[in-house]
Amino acid sequence: MMPDTANFQTRLAVSESDLLAAQRLRYRVFVEELGADGPLVDHENRLERDEFDPFVDHLVLIDPRRSEADLEHVVGVYRLLSGERAAAMGRFYCDGEYDLMTLRHSGRPMLELGRSCVDPAYRGGTGMFLLWNALAEYVLKNRIELLFGVASFHGTDVAALAQPLAWLHHHHLAPPELRPKALAEGFQSMDLVAPEALDRREAMLAIPPLLKAYLRIGGVIGEGAFVDHAFNTTDVMLVVDTTTMSEKHRRFYDGRTART
Repeated sequence: MMPDTANFQTRLAVSESDLLAAQRLRYRVFVEELGADGPLVDHENRLERDEFDPFVDHLVLIDPRRSEADLEHVVGVYRLLSGERAAAMGRFYCDGEYDLMTLRHSGRPMLELGRSCVDPAYRGGTGMFLLWNALAEYVLKNRIELLFGVASFHGTDVAALAQPLAWLHHHHLAPPELRPKALAEGFQSMDLVAPEALDRREAMLAIPPLLKAYLRIGGVIGEGAFVDHAFNTTDVMLVVDTTTMSEKHRRFYDGRTART
């Protein structure tokens, strides 16, 4: 049975326990479930962490019925890094996979999205939708124009991902002025299947639900995928220009059109 979300809360992490619980959730999803690892991952304490965590906002989904003392109360998380904070740090997380010069040269307010995940017990319900609405409020409040971040396919077998990658390449490629390119060390062409050989059903079934949601509001994809062996994923770069959304897309994005 899906947990009742009536009393759920969304907020920016406001305490050490919020941050640790977010990192514990990330460990369960990215390390235990998906097989990721990294130099700062704390396996002893089951915390997925990296050098960006002190510079970001963690948008968290809270189930108040779960124990905060045991770091179980965070059941969803988004990691948000603004252009200003990235400048202070010297880079975005995505700089490790993509050349972001097209976005930087735009001169527009940007927000990098990352490490989004929901506890397995809360998937398929309204948990991600609640996070989605809270993210929309954050974007509107901070007048963000460009959202971007990597969206991940599980695994590094590119041949098995040929249909969804090619579908994204042929149908959702970003315009040149907003098109980051995967770095050479992990670059994988997404032009793997000719347009006439694409199977839309196969492709759409393989595209992660959150990525499909962003595509529905006008999200576009950078050039090339990046094969991330450390995280056991094949990543694509997603870019959303919030200023070009249609009114229909805006209603979807800011939560005035309810979806579950």
